Amino acid sequence: MAALIYLDTHVALWLYGGRTDLLPAGVRDLLGQHDLLISPMVVLEMQYLFELERTSEPASTVLTALSREIGLGICDLPFFEVVQEALRQEWTRDPFDRLITSQAALRGAPLLTKDQAIRDHYPQALWSSA
Repeated sequence: MAALIYLDTHVALWLYGGRTDLLPAGVRDLLGQHDLLISPMVVLEMQYLFELERTSEPASTVLTALSREIGLGICDLPFFEVVQEALRQEWTRDPFDRLITSQAALRGAPLLTKDQAIRDHYPQALWSSA
């Protein structure tokens, strides 16, 4: 099995939309070299964005397409363990960011994200320096 990389919500949505041009070259290079996972919280956030009419497709459509096209998986770590880790992520009040970051942290895995706050607080967050 290849090493794991978690994707933040915007990265997953950009991949679905074919907008790899929004990803730094180093990030694009990593995508084909690793198994890709998302937190179940990413699925919920994608659905929220759809319900707020900020995206055009429901989460289930995005997830099905990305699973088929790039082999994207959903992390299956026990939820209570993720919440326990999230309790230590005091740098944000955003529940999405706390849980998404915690999911990656429990596995000690990189998280691809453009979010500066996450990058400032999660040492394995990757973006332009990937």
